[in-house]
Amino acid sequence: MDKRNYRKEMDLIADLYRKSSENGDKPLKPGVLLHVCCAPCFSGSIDSLLDWADITAFFYNPNMNSEEEYDRRSAELSRYIKEAGLNTKLVIQRFDAAPFYRTVRGLENVPEGGVRCDKCFALRLRETALFAKEKGFDYFATTLTLSPLKNADKINRIGEIIGNDIGVQYLPSDFKKKDGFKKSLTQSEKYGLYRQDYCGCIYSMRDEVS
Repeated sequence: MDKRNYRKEMDLIADLYRKSSENGDKPLKPGVLLHVCCAPCFSGSIDSLLDWADITAFFYNPNMNSEEEYDRRSAELSRYIKEAGLNTKLVIQRFDAAPFYRTVRGLENVPEGGVRCDKCFALRLRETALFAKEKGFDYFATTLTLSPLKNADKINRIGEIIGNDIGVQYLPSDFKKKDGFKKSLTQSEKYGLYRQDYCGCIYSMRDEVS
């Protein structure tokens, strides 16, 4: 079986909406709820969406190792949106680590990138999908696919399963393609964004340190 090109799939969807204005009509812009893990990943992802979709950034990351870290990352996201002059709404969910620790109980010693991370992805994407369904968004997506350290195929498959289960469309993506990750580095330098050296949870911090 050929490996799916999730970036190409997203671009085909985008082209359909771009073509909706070819006859001089007002372009159709779907509402996309974009789960955001941090400002740097958002900065490398957003340009792929802005010209054809109405984006709302959704910050929900109960895996953060502390409320201080959660607030620092969400504040950086808010600052970047304002300073970059982006026409993007932002929803920041209240920090509550309990769902994360319930989800990964028994998996504390699994290496980074394994099933513990899969369950963490699913937790965050499910909450995003539920919010998207409740508020009537056309799609939900995640900036998690921008990182070269994360498995985009796995994240997309988890998103699609959750979308089908909840009844809201998951937008396929691989934001690191077409220089997305490179742009995140450039934007981070330009705006002085906080670039953390671990994913966010105490286990990723432990593995990074070790």
